[in-house]
Amino acid sequence: MGSDSSVWLITGCSTGLGRDLARAVLRHGYRLVATARDPSSLAEFASRDDVLIAALDVTVPEMIGETIRQAEARFGSIDVVVNNAGYGYLAALEEGEDAEIRALFETNVFGLAAVTKAVLPGMRARRRGHVVNISSMGGIIGFPGIGYYNATKFAVEGLSEALAKECAPLGIRVTIVEPGPFRTDWAGRSLRTPAVAIDDYATTAGARRAATRGYSGTQPGDPVRAAEAIVAAVNAPTPPLHLVLGRPAYDQVSAKLKAFSAELEQWRDVSLATDYPETR
Repeated sequence: MGSDSSVWLITGCSTGLGRDLARAVLRHGYRLVATARDPSSLAEFASRDDVLIAALDVTVPEMIGETIRQAEARFGSIDVVVNNAGYGYLAALEEGEDAEIRALFETNVFGLAAVTKAVLPGMRARRRGHVVNISSMGGIIGFPGIGYYNATKFAVEGLSEALAKECAPLGIRVTIVEPGPFRTDWAGRSLRTPAVAIDDYATTAGARRAATRGYSGTQPGDPVRAAEAIVAAVNAPTPPLHLVLGRPAYDQVSAKLKAFSAELEQWRDVSLATDYPETR
């Protein structure tokens, strides 16, 4: 979508990657629909004619519909949607609290799906558009202590891969962004943890929580560079379906895929032996 008149809608612009991506979009000359649950957090964009600021909680359908209506009334279309709104929850499976788990899925999965569904009719009508879903290296690799967050991001991966196949004939592209540790609020202010920790998980989930809190603010990933990478991917003649960001993510995803492939081959005969003999 390399036109200077492209309109980008980004959810979760108040801080972190969403804020830096909003700035990058404007640097590249595009128009922007910047959203946040608290629109006052977007004051830096308020005086610009090429920005629409909208209050949006992605778990509230009426707010999604109103944001889309405002965007189309102001700019005529939405060309790129970036589903960035989301947060982390660090809990062992047994430590997870039902209300927290459901709230996590409401934002990270169902909110993402609802925003995507709301922009697709316009993209289908124009036979063009780009959906960018912010996943995580945790959407490819499961880690101790973040299983519920992993589950939301694995869901984003599956939804996005299916969406890419559904929409390819319609001129709509999909990119899944899979960052590793970046210097944002994810591991700091935005992170949620269980009220009660279980001692038996101290060396697994507990250690992961401590490590995550400990590196907040010193992660190797630069969100400004990540934002530029996302813009470059959207503008590429053949945009990637998967965009892994940062060396830790690249190295660990590569190791996961190699281990998966080796295990697949090791158990090949057992896998194939489960078919009816006449179909082998």
